Amino acid sequence: MMNKIKYQNTLDEIYTEVITLFGQGKVANYIPALANVEPNQFSMSITLIDGQQFNVGSHESSFSIQSISKVFSYTLALRSSNKSLDKKVWREPSGNPFNSLVQLEYEGGIPRNPFINAGAIVICDSLISTSSSQENALDKMLKLVKQCSNDPSITLNQSVAKSEMQSGFRNIALANLMKSFDNINNDVTDVLQNYFSQCAIEMNVQQLSRSFLFLANQGIDPVSKEKIISSSQAKKINSLMLTCGHYDASGDFAYRVGLPGKSGVGGGIVAVIPGKMAIAVYSPELNENGNSLIGTQALELFTTKTGVSIF
Repeated sequence: MMNKIKYQNTLDEIYTEVITLFGQGKVANYIPALANVEPNQFSMSITLIDGQQFNVGSHESSFSIQSISKVFSYTLALRSSNKSLDKKVWREPSGNPFNSLVQLEYEGGIPRNPFINAGAIVICDSLISTSSSQENALDKMLKLVKQCSNDPSITLNQSVAKSEMQSGFRNIALANLMKSFDNINNDVTDVLQNYFSQCAIEMNVQQLSRSFLFLANQGIDPVSKEKIISSSQAKKINSLMLTCGHYDASGDFAYRVGLPGKSGVGGGIVAVIPGKMAIAVYSPELNENGNSLIGTQALELFTTKTGVSIF
């Protein structure tokens, strides 16, 4: 493993290289609350298995984690031991945009995986079914995020959640299409409010990298020693992040970066090196696939410079 004193130098080198890419992507302007985010931002944080952190850029600035939240909701769903979940959501790469209606219609309302929008909406539905109420499902989600990050201050941005509910017409269509196939059990509005709220959770890269340590340590938080999930479940989540964590660019991310990871249209990406660390990056300008353009480049540079990946 790379000498710890060199990590900061590596992050500083990456920062110098990637900020020249400002202006080459576009923020997620189809979500009104994200359209006015300052585009020229970059931050990166690594958290080693012993809890030690190294950071660069505006690493204390929070942002909307968006689809990164799908990892936490899927973690909760796996913990609930819902045996019908595998029939409601598959585990295959989509090969299509994250909000595709065509594929969902063709495949009978069953989403390809839990990390595209349709799959995450089904997971939200499942969590509501195993909770006392919609609010309780969201509370459980926030509780897990706070536990994994060891930070009770984390919350969600109500303005972002409201903005997504008012403008998320394609997600509304996805949910109603799945309801027509009997793959949504609860009230569609309740499910969508839960989904948009979890996407509006705000974190910074330090909190994000810390929160994914359990996936770098076979389901156990290596710092607090708390068991989040089983080692078998951690393996499943990591494998899905590698094959499905970046929408229809998941193969390209695996090819370039070589790590399990999950992106969000807010501009964040989290990646895991099992047994070693978790890494989070943030830069809000996206590429054509909806992934952080600079964040992807930064992670590729990190694995290239350090020589650490799962391959």
